[in-house]
Amino acid sequence: SAAGLLSQPGTVAYTTTKHAAVALAEWMNMTYRTKGIQVSCLCPQGVRTAMLNGTDGGPAGLDGVMDPSDVARITVEDVVKGKFLITPHEQVLKYVRHKGKN
Repeated sequence: SAAGLLSQPGTVAYTTTKHAAVALAEWMNMTYRTKGIQVSCLCPQGVRTAMLNGTDGGPAGLDGVMDPSDVARITVEDVVKGKFLITPHEQVLKYVRHKGKN
């Protein structure tokens, strides 16, 4: 989830567990890549699933809610490329870069 890279007020438990998942994936990638095991970390924003039923996606939907099939296609393409951090919503990396400037 992009929540593993970005934070929002009022979601301390969700945000910290998502950040922990990204950190674990990063550790696994660094530890096992040399053994031929690839680890990727998928960080989309809003995806049209049951979790968002009846909503506009809230903060996760600000840049548009993606169809699961589009997220899956991007994910498979990026895994094949050996990419670690997969962000189907292009804006996520822009937000992360902006966060690094503050």
